[in-house]
Amino acid sequence: MSDHHHHHDHDHDHHHDNRYSDMEARVKALETVLTEKGLVDPQAIDAIVETYETRVGPRNGARVVAKAWTEPEFADWLKRDATAAIASLGFTGRQGEHMRAVFNTPEQHHLIVCTLCSCYPWAVLGLPPVWYKAPAYRSRAVIDPKGVLEEFGVTLPEGTSIRVWDSTAELRYLVVPMRPEGTDGWSAEALADLVTRDSMIGTGLALSPEAGR
Repeated sequence: MSDHHHHHDHDHDHHHDNRYSDMEARVKALETVLTEKGLVDPQAIDAIVETYETRVGPRNGARVVAKAWTEPEFADWLKRDATAAIASLGFTGRQGEHMRAVFNTPEQHHLIVCTLCSCYPWAVLGLPPVWYKAPAYRSRAVIDPKGVLEEFGVTLPEGTSIRVWDSTAELRYLVVPMRPEGTDGWSAEALADLVTRDSMIGTGLALSPEAGR
């Protein structure tokens, strides 16, 4: 098992080490005030965040992946110019103007991290999960990617190499997981249900047909 780390120089325009940006601090302060006044239920906020983090947001990326699985021409376009290919589906935004898609194969698995803060392709994956921003993930994904994957329940076949990609403010990544076996003839819509947020970060695999039912 060989591990490779692809590093870019970071030129971030926001704070590192999970400190709040000005906007994040204002949102947090507003949430605190509204909660104290009894106008907002913290559990409701958590539920909304969880929905956008794990369901609504990643659906965009899932549609991109499913289209790549079912349309070879789109897959080729995604490899050549992910920014344009993704934009053709209407998924663009401040956090996703410059994208690169990396495709998992039986020989190589891709893993995404942002080592200095939490650059993340919001336009296709929604809100970043809490663990993605945690210092432990940001450091260990580079030092011990195999161990990190195992903690996420991903055990790769012997001989599969792991390549770690470091997101920046200028370039963010989308992992295209391998299409599950037993899905021949499936529609893109049905296939999208097998694509998880974690599989598009590289900390997971696409669901099996049985799990997706």
